[in-house]
Amino acid sequence: MPHWSEQVDTLERWRRFPARERADGAPGVVLTFDDGPDRDSTPAVLDALDTAEARATFFLVGEQVEADPALARDIVARGHDVQLHGYGHVEHEHLTTEEARQDLERGAQALLDATGIEARFYRPPYGRFSSGSYEACLALGLEAVYWSAWGADWETIAPRRIADLVIPDLSAGAVVLLHDSPRYSHRPSARPTVEALPLIAARAAELGLPLVTLADASRERSRR
Repeated sequence: MPHWSEQVDTLERWRRFPARERADGAPGVVLTFDDGPDRDSTPAVLDALDTAEARATFFLVGEQVEADPALARDIVARGHDVQLHGYGHVEHEHLTTEEARQDLERGAQALLDATGIEARFYRPPYGRFSSGSYEACLALGLEAVYWSAWGADWETIAPRRIADLVIPDLSAGAVVLLHDSPRYSHRPSARPTVEALPLIAARAAELGLPLVTLADASRERSRR
């Protein structure tokens, strides 16, 4: 888990740079994955979602999309939503406003080139904006997205622990943060996330909560 001081700093940034933390009005839980696509782990995540009859939103990293555009297209072909996590997985306080704008634009172009999809939502790496990157996000017409529940699966923890962290916060409109790649984290494999998915999906089903995409949730909200 992040150090306490890092959590406090992140919450302070969320107050300074507000973004969607929930998808209130959605009929189910919005399941999201960051850091892919990753040939070593994303296909297993997709298979687990197929088994659970679940849909999810994948916030993709542009450099990863360029490395494996076919996998980015497969995510879409299997009924999921793809959105933007930047071009490189960098901390925004290390970027100027212009560098942040270029990172977002380059990532969005990589997503468009690979999938034909124009990014609508953006989640910053580590969930942390700088003033420059927030300005760039808004200027590009992207809606910023955080989360309301997480599995801390960037750390080396067991599948049951990932599920135990997520399950108490399952509710209609919850936005769950998970990762389909270990590439930018401390763990050697995303396999624990794959194995946690059936546990999370089973509890969501018990609660009568479908696992949906952010786009699904947004369409539902617009109809109300």
